[in-house]
Amino acid sequence: DYLSLSIHPPLRARFLDKLQNAPQILGSGGSRLLVNGQAHTALESRLERFFNAPSALLFNSGFDANVGFFSTIPQRGDVVITDEAIHASVHDGIRASRVGKSGHRTFSHNDLPSLETLLQQLLADNLTLKDGRNSVFVAVESLYSMDGTFAPLPDIVRLLESLFPARNAYLVVDEAHATGIYGPQGRGLVAHYGLEDRVLARLHTFGKALAGTGGASS
Repeated sequence: DYLSLSIHPPLRARFLDKLQNAPQILGSGGSRLLVNGQAHTALESRLERFFNAPSALLFNSGFDANVGFFSTIPQRGDVVITDEAIHASVHDGIRASRVGKSGHRTFSHNDLPSLETLLQQLLADNLTLKDGRNSVFVAVESLYSMDGTFAPLPDIVRLLESLFPARNAYLVVDEAHATGIYGPQGRGLVAHYGLEDRVLARLHTFGKALAGTGGASS
């Protein structure tokens, strides 16, 4: 509750009013594999527009959003590279993914030369990464809460684009601690730098600045 929104009287009154009059607000109606409830669809559409993203997917928490993304998107033969200070939820997702232990690498915290050395080594050792048959996913947090440090997002994007002309290197940014705080209207640091079209996915949580529960991948 970084912004004390939970105790802001006008917001509380508006929330309760919206809740009182919202249709189909109670009950999921079933698994989302079978039933796409109106409330979920409406919120995802709003998040899609708000974050200027191709789509948005709701999760029970930011932790679940990270686990869901990294356990399903990277495929066998791909490589996931994480900042050494990345959140534990990313590690949980990678362990459940198809890349396996051999497909996970780390680089020194916010150290661009360390990341570049690792990427160059992977390109030299793996032809399928060099020719674009497999992909590299680089996972960072825009703001690391334990250290108070910011990832050099523009520099990382430029590095990936320069080393991978086949465009098979993707940046995934956990915005948990930046959502609601940084960027236009609190959209996060990816939006602050205007990188929405150059970042594969952003993970947002509603449990920090937004004083709520849940999370989203956009």
